[in-house]
Amino acid sequence: MSCNKNNCIRMVFSMTNEINNSVVAFIRDNMGTLSCPKAFRTGGNGTGLQQADPLGSQGSIALSSNGKFLFVVNAGSNNISSFRVFQGGLSLIEVVPSGGIFPNSLTINNHNLYVTNSGNQPQFAANVTGFHIDSDGHLCFINGSQRPLSSSNAQSRCIVSSPCNNKLVVSEAVTNNLSVYNVDCYGRLTGPTVTPSNGVGPFGSAYLNNNLLVVSEVGTNALSSYRVMNNGDLDVISGSVLNNQAATCWVSVDPDEHYAYTSNAGNGTITQYRIMHGGILTVVETIPSTPNTTGTPIDSRIDMCGRNFYVLNGREGSISVFKIDNNGHLVLLQIYRDTKLPQIGAQGMAVL
Repeated sequence: MSCNKNNCIRMVFSMTNEINNSVVAFIRDNMGTLSCPKAFRTGGNGTGLQQADPLGSQGSIALSSNGKFLFVVNAGSNNISSFRVFQGGLSLIEVVPSGGIFPNSLTINNHNLYVTNSGNQPQFAANVTGFHIDSDGHLCFINGSQRPLSSSNAQSRCIVSSPCNNKLVVSEAVTNNLSVYNVDCYGRLTGPTVTPSNGVGPFGSAYLNNNLLVVSEVGTNALSSYRVMNNGDLDVISGSVLNNQAATCWVSVDPDEHYAYTSNAGNGTITQYRIMHGGILTVVETIPSTPNTTGTPIDSRIDMCGRNFYVLNGREGSISVFKIDNNGHLVLLQIYRDTKLPQIGAQGMAVL
C-alpha cells in the first residue's frame, strides 16, 4: 500500500479477542483522530484471556497489500477470518482453518498470507502455514507452504515478510531464535535457517528495505538490527540497544524507515529509535503512551503516509493517537477510550 492523499477510506482496526471474537473498526479523520467504533463478528473464537497480552504476539491482524481485505486470527478456534473492507466497516468473507493450533501472528507476502501457529505441545507442533489470497478475498492453502519452526515448542511471537517477498522471519520465545524462510514464486517455503537472537526474548519485528531487520527484545528491553543475508543468515548490525524500560515487546517503523518505536508495556512508555545509514540504531527519547503511564501499550501501527502513530493500551482498552513530527517526535493528539474493546484482553492493530 502506498500513501494516497485522495484515499477516502481511513480506518483503524483492533480485535476484542473475546470468546465470541470481533474486530472493531474506527473511522480516522484528516488529523488522524478516531471516532465511530463498530464491532464486526469474526465467526471464530478468541481466547477470552483477561490479560494485557493474551496472544503473546505481534501481528494478529493484517491488511492485504491493496487494503481491500483484512485478516484476523481466532486463537481460540484455530482459524483465520477474512473480511472485505469498505468505508466505515467490514464484511465477513469466510473463516478457514489456520493449519495448526493457536494462530497468533500474520504477515502479507505479495498475494499470499502466512500465519504462525504457536502449537500446543506435546500433541501439536508450532508451524508456519501459507494461503493464497484470491481476488475476492478467499484464502486457499498453498501446498508446500507449511514448515515447522526451529523447535516443536518454539512459541512464535511475530512473523514478518521482506519487502521483496522472498523471505519470512519468525521470532521465537522458547528457543530465543530467529527463523528465516525462503519463499519461492509459488509461495512455497524452504527452511528455516536459524540464528540465535542477539538479546533475550525476541518478540516484535519489522523487515525493512535493503535486507534490514529490526527485532525488539522483551528480556533485555532493547532493539537489535540485523542484515539478512541471501542464505538466510542474520548478521548483527546494532546489538541490543537498551532503552532502560520494561517489557519491550512490540515495534513499528515509519514508512521512510528513519524511526522505530517500541512499546514498553511494563512501564507504560514508547521509545523512539533512530535508524541511521546501514541500519545502526540509537535511542532518541522515551515518552508515556498515556499521561499517567498506566496504559500498558502493546500493539502499534503507523499510517501509510507516516503522519500518525497508533498504540493499543492493553490495560485500558483505549487507543492513543500521536502525530509524528518531522524529527520523528510523537505528539499526543487523542486518547480514545470509547473503543468497544474490552478493558483488558484486546489485541492487534491495523491502519488504513
